[in-house]
Amino acid sequence: MMNRKKKKELRQRQSTRQLMGIVKITPHGIQTEAGERVFYLIRPDNLSVLSPEVIRSRIRSLTVLLSTQPALEILALDSRESFQRNKEYYQRRIEEETVPEVRELLEKDLAHLDAIQFSSASSREFVLAIPLNEKADASEGALRQLEKSICDHGIQVRLANEQDVKRLLAIYYQQDLTTEFFPDHDGEEYVHG
Repeated sequence: MMNRKKKKELRQRQSTRQLMGIVKITPHGIQTEAGERVFYLIRPDNLSVLSPEVIRSRIRSLTVLLSTQPALEILALDSRESFQRNKEYYQRRIEEETVPEVRELLEKDLAHLDAIQFSSASSREFVLAIPLNEKADASEGALRQLEKSICDHGIQVRLANEQDVKRLLAIYYQQDLTTEFFPDHDGEEYVHG
């Protein structure tokens, strides 16, 4: 049996992917020891503008989809930044500030953060994760056919690409919402110029 120190040393030598249990990132998902998972990104509807009948119809469509794809998993990610700590900082600074002009600027900054947070309040991302077993056809054509099948249930989706998968992992593990492109290796841009 390994003692704590050896386990810690072993963990420190592992790559980020190893720590996450990911063997590799595939063109549309991830490969783990348990198999491959393919991701489909759902474009959510703004439910506040839909009638109750349309909402019930969407729920029925999702129920049918879930019953026809029993292995399907749904992920809900909060894909917006939280400004809570920044807002608390500004609030504290406003209370401490004695110069009216500086206080006014701080209040404007706080109002700006509120506006950003309000405009992105519905920035949730929904992902369908479908595990593929050895028998499943993972060809591009089969994955596109499954995408069409999901769309036929009234759900607007698109097959995730490699950058989408990296972005989803960054949101899930780091809450990194600002990076637009993820290289395959850290520092790659410096090596290649």
